[in-house]
Amino acid sequence: MSEQAPAPMQVAIHAQYLRDFSFENPNAPQIFSAVQAQPTVDMGINVQTRKLDANTYEVLLMLKLDAKLTDKTAFIAELAYGGVFGMPAMPEETLKQFLLIEAPRLLFPFARSIMADAVRDGGFPPVLINPIDFAALYAQQQPAMDAQPQGNA
Repeated sequence: MSEQAPAPMQVAIHAQYLRDFSFENPNAPQIFSAVQAQPTVDMGINVQTRKLDANTYEVLLMLKLDAKLTDKTAFIAELAYGGVFGMPAMPEETLKQFLLIEAPRLLFPFARSIMADAVRDGGFPPVLINPIDFAALYAQQQPAMDAQPQGNA
């Protein structure tokens, strides 16, 4: 009989939650009497991480939609959707990449659904956010992250 090596510890998602959410429709009901064209929507995205204890991290995926019809604000939707991830021991760079690429990728479908429902419930056609390439965002932001002092992830 051969001795079996212990199974490697896997990443665990301990919780997913809506941390903060806001939907503003500042020009209602007048915005609905305007000629119905598709609003122009600008999107902002941010990811924040925080160490909770030795092997547990919070990841917040923040999305902001700012929509305009002609020169008036149609709606503003802001969402902070979080997850608590249990992580096995791994090299620092691998951990950083998981927390800033893979974790938000796992949270994204839920955040996308919340935003689409809120926009629809606000009286507008749902905004279906295209999938986000978190690896490309990470690569784009890497020089700025490297310039920050240690501990400000």
